[in-house]
Amino acid sequence: MSGTPTRHPARTRVLGCLLLTLSAACTGSGADGPSPTPGTQAPGPIIVASGLDVTGSGGVRQQLIAEWNRQHKNDPDLRAQIVELPGGADQQRSQLLGALQSGSAAYDIVNLDVTWIPEFAEAGLIQALPDSDTDDPDVIPEVLSTTRWKGRTYALPFNTDVGLLYYRKDLIEQSGINENRQPTGDWSWQNLYDSIATLGSGQPEGDDPEKGWTTQLAPYEGLTVNVMDAFAAADVRIASADGTYTATPDTLKDGLQEFLTHVDDNRTLLPRALTSNEDATLDDFAEGRVVYMRNWPYAFGALQSRLAPERYAAVPLPGRSVLGGQNLAVSAASPRSAAARKLLAFLTGPRSERCLLDAGFAATRLSSYTGEKTTGPPAACWEAVTEALRPGTASADPVPREGSSRAPSARERSEYIGSVRQALEEAVQRPRTPYYGAFTRALQSAVYGLLTDESPDLDEAAERLHEALNEAFAGR
Repeated sequence: MSGTPTRHPARTRVLGCLLLTLSAACTGSGADGPSPTPGTQAPGPIIVASGLDVTGSGGVRQQLIAEWNRQHKNDPDLRAQIVELPGGADQQRSQLLGALQSGSAAYDIVNLDVTWIPEFAEAGLIQALPDSDTDDPDVIPEVLSTTRWKGRTYALPFNTDVGLLYYRKDLIEQSGINENRQPTGDWSWQNLYDSIATLGSGQPEGDDPEKGWTTQLAPYEGLTVNVMDAFAAADVRIASADGTYTATPDTLKDGLQEFLTHVDDNRTLLPRALTSNEDATLDDFAEGRVVYMRNWPYAFGALQSRLAPERYAAVPLPGRSVLGGQNLAVSAASPRSAAARKLLAFLTGPRSERCLLDAGFAATRLSSYTGEKTTGPPAACWEAVTEALRPGTASADPVPREGSSRAPSARERSEYIGSVRQALEEAVQRPRTPYYGAFTRALQSAVYGLLTDESPDLDEAAERLHEALNEAFAGR
């Protein structure tokens, strides 16, 4: 990044070792001596460890760090640098666990998936934040609650995520469905099924989509999210806020039945959804093989390079969706924790959150969506960040992406942003537990087989899942 000063030599060696070995064996207790005492101010930039930025190389996260550095160009102790960790989410979690468990001071701030907060907090790897840093009524309440564990706050929400129902307006119109029967923010799953049943009527054979909708059902976290969406629709809870397992075989059966109704491939679902992730479903939707798609907010911008904006739109999912997203936490071993908390406040403040929303992430603050705050002027993205991401445009002006005939209109973008906000305000969390990895593996293992079983025994499946989840939530 332009203007970033040279890192402290000892700090560079620790960071390089972590990135090369990806193991806990490389710690601050080697040749460079023990890690500095947490909370003290050590030389070198504030290092933020994060996963891949979906807005691309030089994307919004990098630009927010650049803006922070511009604002602190005369204070070298507050300079910052972001390090993108390689690999998928599971690999990134392992890298961060290895680094923080070693006591290394290589990372000051870590960008954690919302489901990881209980695990990292329970292990003492991230610092609890002062109440004065975390009491903010502008943050969407359910999003803010993802930062807490056992009554304390361990992070600040950076960007959030929520499931949306995307639909092809052009294909719906071709199928003869009039405008007042198109998706709305209060649709039920039955409304979706009824619409899918109408698709293709009156069309020449071969012109209609293969199936009505698609989602992510490959055995990874996408499958867990879809199951949890269905459990939320059936009002089935798996655990309490403190991680205590609360489900029963009967409630699990209700949730599994709801899930199988959503993914009835004989009636509604594109068969390849069983092996699809987010990108694969995006391809099927853009190519017109389906009319409806469950995906995250990033898809709205990603589709702009493939479809004219008048051909698609998004509304909240039927029922409620589960939250995704990332939270920023200060490493327990950071020798720059006071400076790190200042950077946290900047990266999660109103103007930075608006930058994230403009770039394609879902923002965590109500003011990002309404343009209003309790006090002060409306939130707007930092001008230099906007210019870096969209050269030659004003802060809120949309621009066409490569391959698109035009940018979304102000009305189209406003409707999309309204859908994101509504979905977030109604969203629920995935189970909160320090053993989330064990939970999600147990759930995927139990559920994936049901997708290919022509006559699944839900009583037996619920009993097996109950036993597996009991073990997972107990940490066994």
